[in-house]
Amino acid sequence: MTPSVSRCPWATSEEMIAYHDAEWGVPLHDDARMFEFLILEGAQAGLSWGTILRKRENYRRAFAGFDAATVARYGKRELATLLRDPGIVRNRLKIAAAVGNARAFLEVKAEFGSFDAYIWRYVGGKPRINRRRGLRDIPARTKESDALSEDLIRRGFKFVGSTICYAHMQATGMVNDHLLSCFRWREVQR
Repeated sequence: MTPSVSRCPWATSEEMIAYHDAEWGVPLHDDARMFEFLILEGAQAGLSWGTILRKRENYRRAFAGFDAATVARYGKRELATLLRDPGIVRNRLKIAAAVGNARAFLEVKAEFGSFDAYIWRYVGGKPRINRRRGLRDIPARTKESDALSEDLIRRGFKFVGSTICYAHMQATGMVNDHLLSCFRWREVQR
């Protein structure tokens, strides 16, 4: 019998455990994956992350493998198709935001050379290593996520409030919010 592993208590379903153990909190420097998380986190607003994870493959299909240049060209026909797609969250504002965010994402890439170069500035270019003991110790937002949210909104992004930005920072490893008791806390720092 294998010994049980201590992980963050929110990872309870099979898909959440797989996500926690392989992706969440790992420092990410890939623009396409950063764009994917922005789209998914915007879609998640008001819903559970588990719901979005179950729809992730549908989002990849619907949003051209999260190719920002392709999504930025979506017009009325593609928006209408997305609104009929039962595999994604069919919220008109969220879908329109994803297309608008693709355009803003490309503008940021053009200005900074990459989205990665832009976004990692908010944590000084390296992950913030937190030492959280329990879920109650993890904030919903920080001054860094407030600043990121404010700037993204100024640049035309939608569904990028501070809480969504902090979730993005956690997911992409800009901050390590694995609990100290979690086996991944140390692993994601390697």
